[in-house]
Amino acid sequence: MFVLELTYTAPLDAVDAVLPAHVAWLEEQYERGVFLASGRKNPRDGGVIIAVAEDRARIQETVAGDPFVAAGVCAYRVTEFAATKTAPALEEYRETLD
Repeated sequence: MFVLELTYTAPLDAVDAVLPAHVAWLEEQYERGVFLASGRKNPRDGGVIIAVAEDRARIQETVAGDPFVAAGVCAYRVTEFAATKTAPALEEYRETLD
């Protein structure tokens, strides 16, 4: 499982200009089963996405497809973690440590 933290690197008007394409991209990732939750940070200086993938390379590839990245309006910080405890709705993503 991955936490994707977005930090805006451009003014909000530049971010907002790309927002419709970013939202469409988010919807694609939800349909593919990659994203589990997402939203804006408060204050609005970026966002957070909870994602699942087989490995970091796949997540990096996914992030590279974000229109925010193509437009140069945000930077991503990717944190991988083992979800050893989850809410019942996320049980299928629970991991055990070796």
